Amino acid sequence: MLGRFSVFLLSTSILTGAAIAQTPPDAGKGVEEIVVTATKRSESLQSVPLSIQALSTQKLDELNVSNFNDFATLFPSVSFQNSTPGSANVYIRGVASGGDGNHSGPLPSVGVYLDEQPVTTIGGAVDVNIYDIERIESLAGPQGTLYGASSQAGTIRIITNKPDTKGFYGRWDVEANKVLEGEFGGKLQGMLNIPINNRAAARVVGWYKKEGGYIDAVAGTRSFLPRPGGITVTNARFVKDDFNDVEVYGGRAALKIDLDDNWTVTTSAQGQAQKANGVFGYDASVGDLKVQRFYPDTSVDQFYQAALTIQGKLANFDVTYAGAYMGRNVASTSDYTDYAEAYDALYASSGGVAGYFYFTDSLNRTIDSRQFILGGGDFTKESHEFRIASPDDKRIKFVAGAYYQKQTHEITQDYRVPNLQASMSVNGLPGTLWLTKQEREDKDTAVFGEATFDATEKLSFTAGLRAFEYDNSLIGFFGFGRNLAGPPFNAAGSSRTGVAGCYTTTGAILRSNPGGTLLPAAVPGGPCTNLADFVNGGLVPKRAKGDGTTYKFNATYKVSPDVMVYATASSGFRPGGINRRATIKPYDADELKNVEFGWKTTSSDRSIRWNGAIYQQKWDKFQFAFLGQNSFTEIQNGPNAKITGIETDLTWAPTAAFTLNGSAAYTDAKTEQNLCAINEPTFTCAGAGNSVKAPKGTRLPITPKIKAAATARYEWDFGTHKPYTQLVVNYHGKASSDIRVADAATIGQLPSATTLDWALGATWNDLTAELFVNNLTDERDQLTRYVQCSVCTRTYAVVETPRTIGFRVGSKF
Repeated sequence: MLGRFSVFLLSTSILTGAAIAQTPPDAGKGVEEIVVTATKRSESLQSVPLSIQALSTQKLDELNVSNFNDFATLFPSVSFQNSTPGSANVYIRGVASGGDGNHSGPLPSVGVYLDEQPVTTIGGAVDVNIYDIERIESLAGPQGTLYGASSQAGTIRIITNKPDTKGFYGRWDVEANKVLEGEFGGKLQGMLNIPINNRAAARVVGWYKKEGGYIDAVAGTRSFLPRPGGITVTNARFVKDDFNDVEVYGGRAALKIDLDDNWTVTTSAQGQAQKANGVFGYDASVGDLKVQRFYPDTSVDQFYQAALTIQGKLANFDVTYAGAYMGRNVASTSDYTDYAEAYDALYASSGGVAGYFYFTDSLNRTIDSRQFILGGGDFTKESHEFRIASPDDKRIKFVAGAYYQKQTHEITQDYRVPNLQASMSVNGLPGTLWLTKQEREDKDTAVFGEATFDATEKLSFTAGLRAFEYDNSLIGFFGFGRNLAGPPFNAAGSSRTGVAGCYTTTGAILRSNPGGTLLPAAVPGGPCTNLADFVNGGLVPKRAKGDGTTYKFNATYKVSPDVMVYATASSGFRPGGINRRATIKPYDADELKNVEFGWKTTSSDRSIRWNGAIYQQKWDKFQFAFLGQNSFTEIQNGPNAKITGIETDLTWAPTAAFTLNGSAAYTDAKTEQNLCAINEPTFTCAGAGNSVKAPKGTRLPITPKIKAAATARYEWDFGTHKPYTQLVVNYHGKASSDIRVADAATIGQLPSATTLDWALGATWNDLTAELFVNNLTDERDQLTRYVQCSVCTRTYAVVETPRTIGFRVGSKF
């Protein structure tokens, strides 16, 4: 099968075009070089023996790329899930088991970098506004030698334009748009480059954008057992058309100082706020782009980053220090009515929630059991890297360095039931059914090195190694309250979870020591602590520690100045961690091993550039996060998986007027053993309570077998004007929404889709004006499907924004 698809994709690349990694030709014929820094050195894209694609400043502008979704769609090996803006979980080459993004889940397998710092957090990568960006690089395959734990499956790097001492210049861009049967939106963005003297310059960037809503919150009711005599609620207060709008505003400032001819200091600061209303998934059972909500849905996502880079020379060696600090705060309100609806149906034989649980007010009257969630996440991340690189012109050259990263996450999840009486609530928090209040810390330290030996003018060998240590910890509270006069102990009738599991002064938990005195909460805002270890009379965080090495070996042969082939064996890792539920053991690190053969070619007349790679990856004991009993997140190590694929890209620029770009990937990712409900070493899934959740040979979720993109652009002269037209085509095949077969059937498949974007514009002098239509055919391209809880059956689909028509104008000066 792979062989047939390989031939198909390779031939398709030659005939239809693929790579997005070049800028369009200038006045002369041929494609232009792009310089990348993927190997921690500045090199031509065609000289790097690595599967890498890059979008330049000009290409980003031409394609109107402004956020993560825009550019991720254009990289064939990249897949993602996101239920709300700014929460994308990123996957490369099919390394996806699903279920990522939970606050207590595993670390990401793909690192997203803003300049020198990873900006990936547990809840998803920061959605950096794309404006005045030098380039975006996508590095496929394990990057564990130079980029570490966050880059098990690959790395995406967003490189900003730096201050320039050569002159004063700037730009501005304005856009207005309208979503089909939705709201108006627009953008206002600008940049100034300000030289201070011949050794110093500043650069400032600012942006504001509004994304119009297109999902309607429509009228509906929910009825709860018993019938008759139960509770029926309506949502009239929350009915609104086009309620899922987004506002984003922020800015960036950088200062570059050349201390002398050898040493440069660059410092930068960036901040962004994103405010979103509504939800971005619709319920097809209610109607196209329609949903019913019974509580508010809002989110505010803010981040800031301060960075310092020092570059210089010691003798002939390049020395770099890169340090950065990032803070991110996410606050949200989410309707959780689906949970109440699902559990009411689950306990129908007992009269529903009213007959099985204890949702009562202060007068012991049965109340509406619907919930909403007040969520909060305060992230910090600091990173420091020091590296040294030997001269490029020597037969033996190396890059070596040391790296340290620490990230913290203060987690709040407050599940509120209005009017719930205090004795049925979390202690000290009337109306709170369930509380998660935790502090998580993830640290990793590494030393790394990569050396290249040019055996001949054509043949080179590279070897790299990274030695790492990680130390991850978690402490705090999660669960229900404890009515000391119970039973009932809380609204859910639980006698084991929550305050019942908190530590007393003797080291015993309250459930085992009912008359004991609770230790104070280790995390402020919680009633007590049930997620910790009791040591020497006090509480310390639960920890998961480990160490190991990753490797890279590469052989590169230059067939001619325009043709290069290479073979690579490499590995990547992801740290292990802690499960909150005490009965579930910590999960181990998982490892990805990769073998690939690649090529990079340019035609003699520079009109065609064709790159590609064929690879096979082994993902050992992959981490798998899922909603377990009572919709409680669990992480375990699953079986092994094998991923085989091919990715190819090509640019054809036969004249200065016409450019055809594109990319395509085929990914065959399957499990090699059964995935069990309870992990066990034989993968037979035998034993009490165990079962096969996904049999051997099940496809990994999220990533389609085939994904492709192509861009055609034609420019011509018309007096002093230069009109142009552009068409972008994106295609992806179908994919599973979940690795578990039964759950995937409930949630539904991600169907295949083709989308078209078209633009017509003109440039004259330094002004550009353009009319564009995105999603020309108004395709319901499903990006994500989800349910709200483990027993919920109401499914939601997050789709590409419907047809959007807009006009933009911009100028450079």
